[in-house]
Amino acid sequence: MLNIVIFGAPGSGKGTQSERIVEKYGLNHISTGEVLRGEIAAGTELGKTAKALIDNGQLIPDALMIEILAAKLDAFGECKGVIFDGFPRTIAQAEALKQMLNSRGQDVTAMIELDVPEAELMTRLLKRGEESGRADDNEETIKKRLVVYAEQTAPLKDWYKNDGKHCYINGLGDLDRIFADIVAAIDSRI
Repeated sequence: MLNIVIFGAPGSGKGTQSERIVEKYGLNHISTGEVLRGEIAAGTELGKTAKALIDNGQLIPDALMIEILAAKLDAFGECKGVIFDGFPRTIAQAEALKQMLNSRGQDVTAMIELDVPEAELMTRLLKRGEESGRADDNEETIKKRLVVYAEQTAPLKDWYKNDGKHCYINGLGDLDRIFADIVAAIDSRI
């Protein structure tokens, strides 16, 4: 199975490039953001808890996210693979994901890092907030999310480098060039 972790700060293009990867490779897509927004919209207990955390720029507890991901993965049944979008966000989550996949005879094939300068991230997210009305795309919350990313998520780069899975992609510029770089990185690992 081809299991891809797409990685980058909020606004780095993970969702956009995930759609292209899914189409090219026939993968299933697990976006933790979409899963959580669905729970919030449905008004579930998970949704209420998630909304309070997200509104404050905080992360969802690891055990809860792994449980959700395992259920989503198992629901796919036989498939070509999965792209994990927005997960893992901490080293503990990466270790838990590896353990969960290994227990199913699988592993992460590649971690695709989309690197985008912070000023560009802020511009993209503010624009997305204006266009989509997402409550978490305002300047104060974006700043909190970027601090959380720098402190808790960015260290994953080294973890995946040590695991031999890290693929650096310059996430600034033409979407087609970025996607071509992603395809080259994935193809070099399969």
